[in-house]
Amino acid sequence: MSVYLHDIPLPEAKQALERALKEAGLFGVLGKEDILLDEHALGRTLAEPVWARLSSPHYHASAMDGFAVIAQDTTLALPASPVTLPVQPGSAAYVDTGDPLPEWANAVIPIENVETLDAHGNLVMGLRRPASIRVRASVTPWSHVRPMGEDIVATQLVLPAGRLLRQVDLSAIAACGHERVTVARKPRVAVIPTGSELVAIGTPVKAGDIIESNSLMLAAQVNAWGGAATRWAIVPDDLEALCQAIQQAAQEHDLILVNAGSSAGSEDYTAQAVQRLGRLLVHGVAVRPGHPVILGILEAGKVIVGVPGYPVSAALTGEIFVEPLLAVWSGRRPHEPLKLQAELTRKVTSPAGDDDFLRVAVGRVGGRILAAPLPRGAGVITSLVRADGLAILPRGVQGKSAGETVTVHLYRSPDEIDRTIFAIGSHDISLDLLAQHLAAYDRRLASANVGSQAGLIALQRGEAHLAGSHLLHPHSGEYNLAYIRQYLPGRKIKVLGWVNRQQGLLVKKGNPLQITSLEDLLRPEVQFVNRQRGAGTRVLLDYHLSLKGIASEAIRGYNQEEYTHLAVAAAIVSNRADVGLGIAAAAQALDLDFIPLFQERYDLVIPAEYYDSELLSPLFTIIQGASFRQQVAALPGYDLAPMGLLIAELD
Repeated sequence: MSVYLHDIPLPEAKQALERALKEAGLFGVLGKEDILLDEHALGRTLAEPVWARLSSPHYHASAMDGFAVIAQDTTLALPASPVTLPVQPGSAAYVDTGDPLPEWANAVIPIENVETLDAHGNLVMGLRRPASIRVRASVTPWSHVRPMGEDIVATQLVLPAGRLLRQVDLSAIAACGHERVTVARKPRVAVIPTGSELVAIGTPVKAGDIIESNSLMLAAQVNAWGGAATRWAIVPDDLEALCQAIQQAAQEHDLILVNAGSSAGSEDYTAQAVQRLGRLLVHGVAVRPGHPVILGILEAGKVIVGVPGYPVSAALTGEIFVEPLLAVWSGRRPHEPLKLQAELTRKVTSPAGDDDFLRVAVGRVGGRILAAPLPRGAGVITSLVRADGLAILPRGVQGKSAGETVTVHLYRSPDEIDRTIFAIGSHDISLDLLAQHLAAYDRRLASANVGSQAGLIALQRGEAHLAGSHLLHPHSGEYNLAYIRQYLPGRKIKVLGWVNRQQGLLVKKGNPLQITSLEDLLRPEVQFVNRQRGAGTRVLLDYHLSLKGIASEAIRGYNQEEYTHLAVAAAIVSNRADVGLGIAAAAQALDLDFIPLFQERYDLVIPAEYYDSELLSPLFTIIQGASFRQQVAALPGYDLAPMGLLIAELD
């Protein structure tokens, strides 16, 4: 039977869960616990307000090292006619910072503002217990004194309930006389991964195996949001085994997260398990990615969430449903990310009936804040790793055009965004090495691998600080310059030499098809994988095919495209292709054979205003350093002769 219900709008799904929680008496703090006030209280949520037991300070305290006096006794003190006070009770007494003020005193004169005298009236230095002191300036009552209750007055409210305890809060609670604090009990959450194809982290994998990593991510989310997570052992695709695991988890946990098995396939059992053990509230939410979400209440009075199996869907399900639920149970407000307005760098489409959570990289280029959409697959976990935030396209919006404004819910601070270098253009492994080195200079490299031609177009539209390019001009035989003049006319551009690198054919280990030249691509048994239109590697290929008189349509797989050298290598390793054109470093990375064919120059194309900017200044320091150059030189097929040379200045 079909257990798949239907996608409902996100607000309706949240309302259904809230109603069920209220009916079950679960919409609020789950419980309180009295804990010792120490560093482990950090990040806990107050379940009760904190009222001061003591004033702070709870006595009149000296704020300086000096002499306690009666302020009125110094009224006549002037530089030319000082007042001398004997050091004795009722007149003057030495106090250290924090000492109680004598009951008869109402001011403190700092030690550096008095002259200390011995019993004969002689000026002495460094005497802490002199016979008398000489004062050359009057002081006002309560000068340099911390009066009782200056900070906190006994019985006043120090912190309200619902406060997420910070470091300074712990100090304030202790200062007002408490040694214990009442906090909300941490919600206990079981994370149950399901799937017969899953293997534990560290297990050698074979084709068909999937490393079970989602429970690690979900448990870390739970702990970061104030819960206490327990990761369950992998449960195979079996309804009875799943029901047994859920029932066991429900005995000691408030929330059960069942990861995978939430769709409607033949081996998706979560919805059936929820129906058997409780009440199924929602099966399918109109969000992308992550629509096969399950929400339910078990007969045991525990909440269950069926979390989609794809990593991005799982992570976003946590943010959308789990974090707000843990906030309710902890008595705090849900997390509210910082938001900013940004312009999309390219057109995006969106399902009309869904809230679309678009992962974006964000940077400031010139006076504009830009959002570059990242790969959208629900299984592309690196898109969340690289994401600076989420742009949510609401239901009814079928997409946005390049240049349109979106609201970005930030994962990073605005300061980090301002220190981000936007690199859009051709892919090169050396840029990944550069990103590591830039981090030491408080810079972040956000790169989008769209090809050399698209990188120049991004510069033309003011959407990048630099672009990697290796476009060979077929008539002049020169790299990049003709294309820069074509795409960036009238723009002041500096072309920074980067590397010379070998391009060649990537083939399977041992080269089973004995591929040695471009002519071999014409053989009917050879499956080729290409780079996308506008990529420098594609331009290079077309140039040499033309020289040899080889028609591209005669090559099987010429229209099969990938966006990076590593993606081409992965296509060959996974048997989707036999051969592709790419760099030697990509072949080495995935243990392929490499047949060198061509040498090319890869440059960084940088608008003059960014070339001389503070943002990019660390780049020039790094490329002069031995560490970076040695790492790049260690890559196969790389020559560093052009690195750091100013190839051309164009305007």
